[in-house]
Amino acid sequence: MPITPTPKIWMNGELVDWDQANIHVLTHTLHYGMGVFEGIRAYETAEGPGIFRLTEHIERLFRSAAILMMDIPYSVDEIIEATKETVRSTGLPGCYIRPIAYYGYGEMGLNTIPCSVDVAIACWPWGAYLGDDAVSKGVRMKISSWTRHDHNTMPPASKTTGNYVNSSLAKVEALKAGYDEAIMLNKAGLVSECTGENIFVARHGRIITPPLSAGALEGITQHTVSTIARDLGFEVVEGELTRSDLYVCDEMFVCGTAAEVSTVNSVDDRPIPCPGPMSQAIADTYADTVRGKVDKYRSWVEVA
Repeated sequence: MPITPTPKIWMNGELVDWDQANIHVLTHTLHYGMGVFEGIRAYETAEGPGIFRLTEHIERLFRSAAILMMDIPYSVDEIIEATKETVRSTGLPGCYIRPIAYYGYGEMGLNTIPCSVDVAIACWPWGAYLGDDAVSKGVRMKISSWTRHDHNTMPPASKTTGNYVNSSLAKVEALKAGYDEAIMLNKAGLVSECTGENIFVARHGRIITPPLSAGALEGITQHTVSTIARDLGFEVVEGELTRSDLYVCDEMFVCGTAAEVSTVNSVDDRPIPCPGPMSQAIADTYADTVRGKVDKYRSWVEVA
C-alpha cells in the first residue's frame, strides 16, 4: 500500500522534514535486521486524534528491545510524548504510527555492543490492511509452506525487524497464489499466527486463540479483542489449534493494529461461515472502542 507523506518525522529527539528523514546506507540494522518497531493507530475522536493503547505499545517496544539487549536512549514516557508530538504535527484526524529503534551508522559486523541506537517515529494515513470489506466479506487464507520461527531461533516475543522476513515470505507466497493472507504453523505443525495478525477460531460456542508458546506475538489487539469478547458474554480460551480445526470451525477472524478485526471466509479453499455473529459483534464493538465511543474502554484511547 503506497505511503502518503506527512510534514514531519521524529528522529532522535527532533522533528525533521519528511524528505530529510534519511539514514546512511551502512546503517547497521539495514544489513543485519537488528531493530524493533511497533504499529499503532490514531483514530478520529471528538477530542482530536485518539491514539489507541499508546502506552501499551511503547512498553512492548521496550520489551522487544530488552530481549535483543538493545538499550533505547529514551524513557517510555519520552517516546510516548514524542509519538503524540508527531501525530499532532501531521494535522490529520487519524493515522498509522510507526516507531522504530535501530542500530545506526558507525559500526559494521555482527557485534552490536559498540553500536549507537537511533529512534524514529513516522505517521501517515493508512486504510484497512486487509481491505475495507474485510469484516463483511472476509478474507481468503492459505496455510503457508513457511514455518513460523521458533523461540530459540528468532524470538517471536520481540517485534524485531528481521523477524518479518519470515512473514514477508509467507505473505508474498499467499498473494501470488491468489489469497489475501497466510496462516503460519510452528515446527510442531500447530497454528501460530498470520503474517501480521493473531488468529481467533470459534468452535462449539467458544472462541480459541493460540497460546504464545505456539510462536504468536503477544498482541495488544489480541488482548483488546479477548477483553471485548468476554465482556460480550463469549467464552475465550487459549488453546492449541491444528490446521484441521480451521477447516471445520464455525467462525474465524484475525486481528492486529493494521488489520483491525477482519473475518475469514475460507482457509485452503474450505469455506467458513462469514461473517459469523460472534465475529460481527466483536468487530462492531472494536470499531467503536478505538474511536473512544465505549465508556468502559475509554482509558485505552490517549488523545494526542
